[in-house]
Amino acid sequence: MKHFKRLLIFCIILGVVLFPEPVFAQRRKLTIKLASLVPEKTPWGTALNRMAAEWGAVTNGEVELLIYHNGVAGSEGDVLRKLKGNQIQAAILSSFGLNSITSNNEIMTISCPFLIRNNAELDLVLNDLKPELEERINREGFFTLAWSKAGWVRFFSKAPVFVPADLKRQKLGINEQEPALMDAFKAMGYQLVPVAMNQVLVYLNGGMIDAVYQSPINVGGLQIFGIAKNMASINIAPFMGGIVMNQTAWRAIPERHKPALLRIAKRLEAELDTSIQQLEAEAIATMHRYGLIINELSPVQEQIWYDDVNRIIPSLLDTTFNRELYRRIETLLKAHRSGQ
Repeated sequence: MKHFKRLLIFCIILGVVLFPEPVFAQRRKLTIKLASLVPEKTPWGTALNRMAAEWGAVTNGEVELLIYHNGVAGSEGDVLRKLKGNQIQAAILSSFGLNSITSNNEIMTISCPFLIRNNAELDLVLNDLKPELEERINREGFFTLAWSKAGWVRFFSKAPVFVPADLKRQKLGINEQEPALMDAFKAMGYQLVPVAMNQVLVYLNGGMIDAVYQSPINVGGLQIFGIAKNMASINIAPFMGGIVMNQTAWRAIPERHKPALLRIAKRLEAELDTSIQQLEAEAIATMHRYGLIINELSPVQEQIWYDDVNRIIPSLLDTTFNRELYRRIETLLKAHRSGQ
């Protein structure tokens, strides 16, 4: 009997050493609800679904990521409130949503019209600023998992647009959820007409607006180019977003899993960037085949746009755009352009 007890004690000790968590104990599952305004059948939706699958696999099911696609969690304002209340734990936010977190217009400054002009410049700026921007977001009770570059905003119009005067003769439909662009174009003297995204075609058909600024991907999906048949070749501003989690949920994730989860999110960020660039190029090519006219601007015409916006930028610093960040980006890009 004594031998049996000694053997039993030895087995218990051995079990504790080899299996610190009892094999019969059920693993604790943490469920992260992530809200997305983006349709599931897009590169963003596909990337989120893949991230959910990989998070589950790498944590052996301990972290479950549930994706609420297609805006079912509500508007961006609703999503932010639910994030703060921990009703949902993560979300894809647009630059407008991210900017409302930092409250000092840092994110909106990246979308200042004609400040950043191509993907190479955008990469340069983000590589320099991302750590600082993430720190500011994280100080407000959130954690930045990844950034999302969603293409470029362009002008689409009924009549050709090559220089600002061409656009100022047309009624420009604006999205009130993009206040940085709205304030800039208002200061530049455009005829602005507020219009909801789902009403753009109605307004174009009814003659209430003649032009819009949208990403080519959106324009292709909504068939806007069927009426606004002209696209100016110049990039207005990058369309940005990010995947954030509230700090309550991030702290609840076991530390041993966090490095792997972040690696997955950052890898998908890079893959998504490539796929979005391809999708945007394909959208423009497809629309061109079906009648879209691309108004190719000369370097002289592009400079007219840059000069026109630079004339009003000083009046928008400290209000629409963050002065310090604008000057930093401007200095960085001047050095980059002078070296080309």
